[in-house]
Amino acid sequence: MCPRLCHQCASPLLILAVTAVTFSPCCSAAEKHFGNERESHAVVASKPVKVAQIVGEFDRELGKLTDNRTLSRYGLYSTDLGVSFRHKGKTYLLFGDTDGANGGDAIAYVTESSPKDGIRLKFLHNENSVYRPVFIPGIRQDGFEVPVEGASVAGKMYIYHTTGSRPSFLMGRSVVAVSEDDGMTFNYLYDLSDRHFINVSVAQVENSKWKGAPDPEGSGLLMFGSGHYRKSDVRLAYQPVDKIEFPSSICYFVGMDGEGQPNWSCKEEDAVPLFDQPCVGELSVRFNRFTRKWIMLYNCGTDRQLINMRTADYPWGPWSDPQVIFDPYRDGAFCRFMHLGWETYKCDDLQDPGRAFDNGDPYGPYQFEDLATGDENSTTIYFTMSTWNPYTVGLMKTTLTLTASNE
Repeated sequence: MCPRLCHQCASPLLILAVTAVTFSPCCSAAEKHFGNERESHAVVASKPVKVAQIVGEFDRELGKLTDNRTLSRYGLYSTDLGVSFRHKGKTYLLFGDTDGANGGDAIAYVTESSPKDGIRLKFLHNENSVYRPVFIPGIRQDGFEVPVEGASVAGKMYIYHTTGSRPSFLMGRSVVAVSEDDGMTFNYLYDLSDRHFINVSVAQVENSKWKGAPDPEGSGLLMFGSGHYRKSDVRLAYQPVDKIEFPSSICYFVGMDGEGQPNWSCKEEDAVPLFDQPCVGELSVRFNRFTRKWIMLYNCGTDRQLINMRTADYPWGPWSDPQVIFDPYRDGAFCRFMHLGWETYKCDDLQDPGRAFDNGDPYGPYQFEDLATGDENSTTIYFTMSTWNPYTVGLMKTTLTLTASNE
């Protein structure tokens, strides 16, 4: 049976008997599943705007206190990322390297959300009300070693976390950890990847709605991943939800066959890029229930980072060409809520202490699937975005419309 081969990887002899091609595919879809049925693609319809700064004490652009006032409430001065996921009816956010009373990384959940005005956060904290850092016994959690995704399965919280970062290979590798007390404590489960799935974005799906998935029934986790930090293509993997604690259950997308069916392998080295753009680090992929499109956001750039978007009807593609949905120069972010280094032009005082000559940089565009609004022809999406200098996180929004592919 096809899923059994993927999940257990049977034996090399059995795999060899299944196929004679080079990548050792475990299985292909039971039904044909072609690329784009709607003959349409998403385009940016409005300039992205900052809705609110969601961490820190003071919004330097507006010259006023932030709604969440994280320094006075939780001892958290600044942080980055803000990866959202749902757990027990709440939206949780995972933050990265944190400047605060306890260092480390931080977790919060949304207590009130009004996309027009921002989101209200409550941070997991100790008895003294200071934020409680994420701690996973057995791994190092220093700079560039951060939580990059979360998932909720059977009442447990799972996070994907990087560790083993080094100057020649930032972020190192990824691990999976589990919490049975809603993020207060974690236990290490296994190493996930040191190759193609270091930064990951995970979406839970009902397999019956995506016939190309390795399992025809039940629920699965679609895992989009990048490897070498900001020098990687994006690849796709699949794991049954009820096997999340078993790394041997992961299948890797290895391309489409001649009849348009996805093929899968139990070997990570067989995984193929979804498209050719080897510059990806942080990424976020969510299914938009209004436009019925998969939307991928990621930062990519050479001398500076830009926020890119691609869309697809199916997680394995084909994916649209990239569109730059946020450029700090084009969209007027520099000198407004992102600092422009003084060696270029002295136009603002937004910088962090001692960083007057460091440009801001946009990265970490993590989508809120539950905040999206719209209809079948357009959608407004919300995402967090880090700005580097100042070192903080903003809630952003942009509106996308569907346009016929021949327009």
